[in-house]
Amino acid sequence: MAVAGCPDYFLHHPNYQQGNVDRAANQADLIGPSFQQSTSRNSPSHQEDDVDLEALVNDMNSSLESLCSSCSVTDESTSLLHNDQPHRPIYLTQAQPASPHQRLQRSQPMHILAVRRLQEEEQQYRTSSLPAIPNPFPELCSPASSPTLSSASLPQCQPTGKYIIQIFSEDGMGKLVEIPADMTARDLCQLLVYKNHCVDDNSWALVEHHPALGLERCLEDHELVVQVQASMTSESKFFFRKNYAKYEFFKNPLNFFPEQMVAWCQETNGTIPPSQLLQNFLNSSSCHEIQGFLYVKEMGRKSWKKLYVFLRRSGLYFSTKGTSKEPRHLQLLADMEDSNVYTVITGRKLHNAPTDYEFCIKPNKVRNEVKELRMLCAEDEQSRMCWMTAFRLFKYGILLYQNFKIPQQRKKLLSHFSAPMRSVSENSLVAMDFSGRIGRVIDNPVEAQSAAMEEGHAWRKRSRRMNILGSPSPLHPLSLSGVIHRTQLWFHGHISREESHKMIHQQGRVDGMFLLRDSQSNPKAFVLTLCHHQKIKHFQILPCEEDGQMFLSLDDGATKFTDLIQLVEFYMLNRGVLPCKLKHPCTTVAL
Repeated sequence: MAVAGCPDYFLHHPNYQQGNVDRAANQADLIGPSFQQSTSRNSPSHQEDDVDLEALVNDMNSSLESLCSSCSVTDESTSLLHNDQPHRPIYLTQAQPASPHQRLQRSQPMHILAVRRLQEEEQQYRTSSLPAIPNPFPELCSPASSPTLSSASLPQCQPTGKYIIQIFSEDGMGKLVEIPADMTARDLCQLLVYKNHCVDDNSWALVEHHPALGLERCLEDHELVVQVQASMTSESKFFFRKNYAKYEFFKNPLNFFPEQMVAWCQETNGTIPPSQLLQNFLNSSSCHEIQGFLYVKEMGRKSWKKLYVFLRRSGLYFSTKGTSKEPRHLQLLADMEDSNVYTVITGRKLHNAPTDYEFCIKPNKVRNEVKELRMLCAEDEQSRMCWMTAFRLFKYGILLYQNFKIPQQRKKLLSHFSAPMRSVSENSLVAMDFSGRIGRVIDNPVEAQSAAMEEGHAWRKRSRRMNILGSPSPLHPLSLSGVIHRTQLWFHGHISREESHKMIHQQGRVDGMFLLRDSQSNPKAFVLTLCHHQKIKHFQILPCEEDGQMFLSLDDGATKFTDLIQLVEFYMLNRGVLPCKLKHPCTTVAL
């Protein structure tokens, strides 16, 4: 085969050799007569060597147009057959007449114009369906980036609808509660208080518990429960329990922030008033910081290092050169923006911690990856509470103070109640007087309180007379006073010393928190467990006998009580031999 005017590289090109078949031989019937006539000129039987190339291309283009009109396909290739020998298909394009070298030059297939128009229209429709939002941070975009925000960068919508949340109590029993998507932790606690007939003293909290990581934290009152649950694993739980220390630092800030840990106190070389100390923490423009030594666990290792650490609003830093505060010596340990501070509840053995006062900073994106946790360890409980409380203040600021003031405002509206607001079931009870022929309702609350006190004293005198006369009691061989305390919320029966420590630690470790339990060493005695200055102390309550009657005493018989209820009521009003008065009973609730 010889084509006049064709360059040699076209004839010897490997794509122009035999053996490359793209169409079957029977497709040759689809070629128009003019196209077959033009191709027959290239046969060896043709006697003419000079071929009009321009006429050949025109005939081929006209044949291809007629073929496209019949098959509605414009970009398919057609195999050229010569003496039943298939050749590599030649792709033809609609081009203007040019030089002979450009007319027969092999080209790539082109997209259909109509399909291209459809694609452009579809792309234009997609981009026009979303409004062009200007990027508020154009300096963060690269030069090739678009100045408008894409649909993927738009903020996600807040969850809506109803959700099922499972809440657990201290005894391990769970309860399913249906809540809306915008319910906060405070609202859920109020709902549980109402449904379980608890005393609403504004100390209930929702606790986020991670058993796989050994971490837990108390949710802030303004946090959305559904959003917190979305970042939790299937093993994580919500606990409903007391937390007296949630806002205790607003009442006694000096107990939570020692002067040696507050940088501003060291710079002024003087004692700062508590109000001024809180104002500096809540003021977002102040440069307040907490400083001190912490044991820091290395990421991915079991070793700990003692470093001098600074906690600021921008994050947690450590100094690479002693206690230096120079910026060139500070390195970032953890960011507070997308992280929360947790208490480690697994003990020091799991992480080989140097002390028992361990806490952790966990990013919200971390689920079960222990390597991504920033494990920290303090010297004592007061230092740990200082670091954790300062972290909350720097992260949330004035929101914590607003959460603290909301119950105060509610108390002002309900100032005519002398005691904490009771539940609906307790408010439905009324005081009655049955001294006359018919009973009457006591409307005056002062008269009702005095009647209750007289009834209590009369009951004690009656029980004492029964003991002297030897009258047996159906509940106890000695008297009813031996078992009446078991109905109180502050009595927890046969629990160990370690369990009492755990309960008080979970509910806040504030001054005056207490519980009573049976003594493990003396079956006839009881133990008062009391928290004072972040330390837990135990006081044994021993029975003593006087004039044939049994009493209970905490100070070797100097002050005697007929039962534990009378003892607790006395020490809630008088400190006596205790380091502080009894104030916050450690209670549990069954959902």
